[in-house]
Amino acid sequence: MSKKPIIPRELARSDAEAAVDHYVREAGTEVALGFIDALQAAYDLIASHPQSGSLRYSYELGLPDLRSVYLKRYPYLVFYREQADYIDLWRVLHAKRDIPQWMQGPDSH
Repeated sequence: MSKKPIIPRELARSDAEAAVDHYVREAGTEVALGFIDALQAAYDLIASHPQSGSLRYSYELGLPDLRSVYLKRYPYLVFYREQADYIDLWRVLHAKRDIPQWMQGPDSH
């Protein structure tokens, strides 16, 4: 099975950068690098097996094809939608946030 390219939206890039910055400040470089590794592992899973993500938030948000994957060892969710030729990466959000509210950014639709 071939991998689909992942194309992050600007909000997803900003989310990931903010998380890395937070971990560098609060926990150190090693923890931040672990977050990056966990994020890359999630991207690899999504690229290879797009249907593996949970549809839990798709129902709350009224987006039937929105999926999410939880990062290993980090409290973050990666939100994406599978397209014909690529993965549309929407957000990388902390799991404790009000997810429906955070998904309503200007780049979400």
